[in-house]
Amino acid sequence: MTELPSPLPPLAPASPSPTPARSRFSLPRPRSLALRLVRLYAGLALYGAGIALLVRSGLGLDPWEVFHQGMSVRTGWSIGLCINLVGALVLLLWIPLRQRPGLGTISNVLVVGTSADGVMALVPAPAAWPVQWAFLLSGIVAIAAASGLYIHAGFGPGPRDGLMTGLNRLGLSIRLARTVVEIGVLAVGWLLGGTVGIGTVVFALTIGPVTQVFMKLWAPAGDTARPPGTKPS
Repeated sequence: MTELPSPLPPLAPASPSPTPARSRFSLPRPRSLALRLVRLYAGLALYGAGIALLVRSGLGLDPWEVFHQGMSVRTGWSIGLCINLVGALVLLLWIPLRQRPGLGTISNVLVVGTSADGVMALVPAPAAWPVQWAFLLSGIVAIAAASGLYIHAGFGPGPRDGLMTGLNRLGLSIRLARTVVEIGVLAVGWLLGGTVGIGTVVFALTIGPVTQVFMKLWAPAGDTARPPGTKPS
């Protein structure tokens, strides 16, 4: 019997799915716990170093660091110790807000202030204004880069960020909660003797866009999902 021709042409072999484009700066996908831990602690240590550079610049600090510095001025404690103590106190506020801390949250309380004190012990305050500005801008970049690292590690938000998301659960928008809290700590810190200046303004205007850049650069290749343990802002 003669075989009838097929009415349909043979199907072409399926082409393989395209591999997601990878930036030369993209980090490998964090499949191992060890790699995630490296990112977490490198990010927290770098964050503390960035704070130290802001303090040493003498040009002004972000709201929380103004508060920490003011507390340091009044108590005689180191800024790093004040950062850690305030972080622990803020963490207590998570209890009525029903927030659950992660490893990154606890580590934030222990590492950031310790790193800040260590870097400040090694780096003296500059006298020349160009160096002051270099310290300020380097501190902002360091904090932005550090934020991208520890957020993508996925071990939970820092105590202060968790406070914002906890207030969000009570009905406040993240933006309103952050504005109210940061204006409050800025005012109290300034009254206590913390440094408010041009650096405070520069930090406020640049930290968001610069952090966004590093969030993209540090993102694991092909990963479009939000890192585990983080919440939308």
